[in-house]
Amino acid sequence: MRRFEVGDRVRIDIPDKGDPDFELYHDRKGEVVDLIEDDADAVTGDVRDSYLFAVEFGNGEIEHFRWRDLRPVPEK
Repeated sequence: MRRFEVGDRVRIDIPDKGDPDFELYHDRKGEVVDLIEDDADAVTGDVRDSYLFAVEFGNGEIEHFRWRDLRPVPEK
């Protein structure tokens, strides 16, 4: 079960201000450009963890996030 698909607009939501990625990515918006499957769900027990979402930002930078750090961007 995937929450997002390629082409979806997302907002990065990292709630822990102590997370080293908070300052870099929290509240940035981008587009899901790729999905990468791995076996993280074997460790966490949550099938949603078996996907990394590659998100491209407006400046062309691409970073990878798990589902829990992504929120949909409301359409205007």
